[in-house]
Amino acid sequence: MSKQEPGDATACCSPVMREPLSAEQSAELARVFKAIGEPVRLRLLSLIASHAGGEACVCDLTGAFELSGPTISHHLKVLREAGVIEGERRGTWIYYRVRPETLRAVSSALVPADAGAVTA
Repeated sequence: MSKQEPGDATACCSPVMREPLSAEQSAELARVFKAIGEPVRLRLLSLIASHAGGEACVCDLTGAFELSGPTISHHLKVLREAGVIEGERRGTWIYYRVRPETLRAVSSALVPADAGAVTA
């Protein structure tokens, strides 16, 4: 086990986040994390985000699961209400796309304070 040098405070004492989250930011991010923290919803998100053109018809999503249509619709509704995806009705189908601003907010909250630092 290696010992830390006496003057090397950055190794153990550097902040992980750039700044603490406000109560409002915490509440909003918690809604997003709760929505994507369920395996079916996380997979739906990945299917939508990786689909050609950046959007997917609900008809393209249901075949990837052994779940009923209403269950898939419920999971999509949770993602939509959390602001993770948005949908647009075209005829009888709804096309979903990821809201990049939500994913940016989540990822920026998780980026360590020293992520931009160059190491030698």
